[in-house]
Amino acid sequence: MYGLIWRILPGPWASKFIMAVGLLAGACALLWFFAFPAISPHMPFNDGAVDIEGAGAGSDEEAGGQGETEEAGATGDGEEAGLPGEEGAPVEQAPEGEG
Repeated sequence: MYGLIWRILPGPWASKFIMAVGLLAGACALLWFFAFPAISPHMPFNDGAVDIEGAGAGSDEEAGGQGETEEAGATGDGEEAGLPGEEGAPVEQAPEGEG
């Protein structure tokens, strides 16, 4: 088949090569932009094996009641963990007596 395409293309070897690469790029573009999106809804790649309807129900009780009520950076003991220099981060102080 490729030999047939090569023989049908006109011109010397360099122009045949450029046209063959163009045909290959065109075929890939047609597949990428038209064929694959058209068949995408029929493919099982996005189908989950678990039914996720109502998946959030009961998650607070299973997680010890903390769920989404606590902020992401809280440690649970009243102090918020963070990087030095951030608001709520513990501040290190220099020892007294040095100067």
